[in-house]
Amino acid sequence: MNILMVYPMYPDTFWSFKHALKFVSKKASFPPLGLLTVASLLPKEWNKKLIDMNASDLTDEDILWADYVFISAMSIQSESANQVIERCNKLNAKIVAGGPLFTSSPEYYDNVAHLVLNEAEITLPRFLNDLSEGKAQHKYTSDEWADIAVTPLPLWDLVHSKNYTSMNVQYSRGCPFDCDFCDITVLYGRKPRTKTKTQVIAELDALYFTGWRGPVFFVDDNFIGNKSKLKKEILPAIVEWNEKRKNPFYFNTEVSINLADDDNLMQLMVKAGFEAVFIGIESPNEESLVECNKIQNRNRDLIESVKKIQLAGLEVQGGFIVGFDNDPPIIFDKLTNFIQESGIVTAMVGLLNAPRGTKLQKRLLKEGRLLNDFTGNNTDFSINFIPHMDSEELINGYKKILHTIYSPKYYYARVMRFMKDFEPKKKKVFHLNPNYVSALFKSMFKLGVIGEERIYYWKLFFWSLFRKPKLFSLAILFAIYGFHFKKISNGFY
Repeated sequence: MNILMVYPMYPDTFWSFKHALKFVSKKASFPPLGLLTVASLLPKEWNKKLIDMNASDLTDEDILWADYVFISAMSIQSESANQVIERCNKLNAKIVAGGPLFTSSPEYYDNVAHLVLNEAEITLPRFLNDLSEGKAQHKYTSDEWADIAVTPLPLWDLVHSKNYTSMNVQYSRGCPFDCDFCDITVLYGRKPRTKTKTQVIAELDALYFTGWRGPVFFVDDNFIGNKSKLKKEILPAIVEWNEKRKNPFYFNTEVSINLADDDNLMQLMVKAGFEAVFIGIESPNEESLVECNKIQNRNRDLIESVKKIQLAGLEVQGGFIVGFDNDPPIIFDKLTNFIQESGIVTAMVGLLNAPRGTKLQKRLLKEGRLLNDFTGNNTDFSINFIPHMDSEELINGYKKILHTIYSPKYYYARVMRFMKDFEPKKKKVFHLNPNYVSALFKSMFKLGVIGEERIYYWKLFFWSLFRKPKLFSLAILFAIYGFHFKKISNGFY
């Protein structure tokens, strides 16, 4: 069999980093880990080709070559996914679709030959068995959770790593918390399921032997969901592996704010090579945290928790939301001040939306306030329910936050606030990368000569060069990020 695997295009969003990627001559942030894993679940003798539309074009010849086109996508990729499906149908290509988009909204995809939903470790073998017997069905679903301790290694030879700024691995699925707006527990459950120490090391080895050196993102929605196993087994093994290999990788991931309560865990993560963590902070308003059942964020000084994690040597990136029923009119100024004071440089602020299957969606449906399905993009001014706050006031307040925090004056002040206190605890091994050297010179021209941020850029440039030379590359990276974030927020005006 000839199998074409297609990963649809991301729109230009906060996390696309489209405007930043141009500086480093890369095409996308991460390869499609889900499809690479699915590829390894297919029969070894089948011919496989992967087209990540964020990194290369999908041609009609590619589609016509395939006996089956496998497509996986998240909700935010729905527009591109629909276009791919339409193209395949016109060329009479049979489609096999899976992943979060199709699992959440299968009723929209009667035009797809086969829907292999939920977790592929369970449903894909059933489909393959039926296919071999000539009786493949339209839809395969499961209420079971996969044992990811037997999930195979991703098939890395299907992608060109030079197209990406970072590689990625998965250690766990599921989250012990149950925030009412989040669909992670709907898709992957409340009990974190983890891979073994042997698997994690094998995955790092597999990446290492592709020749990759540099950042690796653990895609887990909450990396510290099982703290005990991390501290006893996984992190010590990564520490040992990284030291043995002379520190070829540095890591980032997503965690919950209660990381701040565990000094030992933070120290181990830093020792293992972790440099940054994304945390869903959501709101500085306690009533809004109560409303969305964000219990891990309640009854704590959130800024103090952020500072503690940063002082441990981990950069904190933050997710924030406005549009809760309990948000007061001052929430916009309150949130802006929080972001500035915390020194969270990468602050993703979105509008509240209700994804499929979440407690929030069910409540809003019951209250008659649900309008439509969530697009997957909470930074494009779409809100899929009727908010308590006046809609115009909410949108204008949201615009004001973005316009403020990503204006050069506020953004560079936040970078300086963070960098003054930040001291990396682990020495980073230098890997000379021509793309990064090129990015430095591009930033000097684009941001330092013709950019509106040029005064702030040069101030940061020389301050970091002479006062914090170890953080100079991070300063330039932040400047490039700021360019992307400003472009995204300015697109709203």
